[in-house]
Amino acid sequence: MLTRLKVKGFKNLVDVDIRFGPFTCVAGANGVGKSNLFDAILFMSALADRPFVDAARSVRDEGGQAYDIKGLFHRVENESSNEMAFEAEMIVPSEGADDLGQHAKASISFLRYAVVLTYHEGDGNRSLGSLQLAKEELDHIILGKAKEHLLFNHSPAWRKSVLGGRRTSPFISTEGSGHNRVIKLHQDGKQGRTLSRLAANLPRTVLSNANTSETPTVLLARREMQSWKLLHLEPSSLRKPDDFLAPARLGPDGSHLAATIHRLARLGRSNATTDDTGASRLYGQIANRLAELIHDIREISIDRDERRELLTLQARSLDGTTHPAHALSDGTLRFLALATLELDPEANGLLCLEEPENGIAPDRIPAMLSLLRDIATDVDLPIGEDNPLRQVIINTHSPAVVSQVPDDSLLVAELKERVASSQRFKAITFSCLPDTWRAGKNGQLTSVVPRGKLLSYLNPVPIPDPYGEANWRHAEPSRKGHVKKQTTRVIDRPDLQPLLPYPSIQNERD
Repeated sequence: MLTRLKVKGFKNLVDVDIRFGPFTCVAGANGVGKSNLFDAILFMSALADRPFVDAARSVRDEGGQAYDIKGLFHRVENESSNEMAFEAEMIVPSEGADDLGQHAKASISFLRYAVVLTYHEGDGNRSLGSLQLAKEELDHIILGKAKEHLLFNHSPAWRKSVLGGRRTSPFISTEGSGHNRVIKLHQDGKQGRTLSRLAANLPRTVLSNANTSETPTVLLARREMQSWKLLHLEPSSLRKPDDFLAPARLGPDGSHLAATIHRLARLGRSNATTDDTGASRLYGQIANRLAELIHDIREISIDRDERRELLTLQARSLDGTTHPAHALSDGTLRFLALATLELDPEANGLLCLEEPENGIAPDRIPAMLSLLRDIATDVDLPIGEDNPLRQVIINTHSPAVVSQVPDDSLLVAELKERVASSQRFKAITFSCLPDTWRAGKNGQLTSVVPRGKLLSYLNPVPIPDPYGEANWRHAEPSRKGHVKKQTTRVIDRPDLQPLLPYPSIQNERD
């Protein structure tokens, strides 16, 4: 779980410091660079998995083409920065396995990872230039100060279930300067060895090469960063049937949806008194979720073709007609994939989604947002099979989305003019609403968005309350069986109501 991210010198992220909770909505006009935040997160994920050049080329530009390395650095007119820095505070899994299936257990689960990369011009044979590691550090965050870092509202039971362990020294450190700069990997345990690597010779981060029981905490930090994904659900991938040997986990593009649902149904069978009971319960849970968006769907199932060895998703409508996946709408398939993710205990990590409202009718956006919030971990309950450590970050420019998200989940992205080295340029900033946890006392932690800027997102037309007589300002039952804490929609805030052209529907009721 990514709890804080600092970025300098990456695209138009000049000096960004963002705190994240289980669910975050980043709102901003097209072109301000909302996607650059996702690119920074995914670039860090790639640095934990592959060489520098491959990580840089995995980042795409606005036209969908692979970036050249220089294009990742902040640029003002024709001059580019030669350094970019990233720092992430994160909660890592307490246990996991390396690439060979060997068990690993973290010494401590609350960590801070920092990496600085510099650009070096290429010669005739390397015209694209190269990245060089200038700094890499992985250190622990003292658990006694966890509340100072985890500012979002959460229960002590949740915090105790995700944080544990003890450490007094760093796991990765940097010493020296210039050509003598050395990256040191410190093994777990008091008697562990220290391995030194000359930074100038490294084609990838030290963390990305961790795959041993001698450095389990570094390995699990790597696993956490590898789990940061951009979920870009492609209808063509969602519609494809799966063969019997296909991976049974949903891909970032939505591939293997049928195999994933089939695995969950088999898991339900193993936990039920009869095979049919467990599978039917799973299919029923997905269908009930889907019915919140598509009222015509009654049943979901997987057709197992033994002759062709294929698994095919199919849905039955209220009139009894069975529709295979290729006949379902794009919006139905995307919602179905998200409903499947919510029920999958093996789906962990950070999920980024760009404009999830696309393909969804405006009156169904509240149902979509409710599902996305339920995918994220419930911070009022301990982590477990029914409450995985998952996190969701979305971006949007839709007023309908902004007006419906919880006010403490909103960040507003905008371009602001800055001056550095006598040069004027615009860089992206992220602001929160006043009196929310990100603002801290007197707005000292994160800049506060001006009300006029926020009002431009709020629909002047009265917005129906999606829950009838129940309002989000009241406690609502959770799908995980308990009563959630009181939440407030952005449009319901008392400090905004006098400024809105029309009162909300709920205020008219009151």
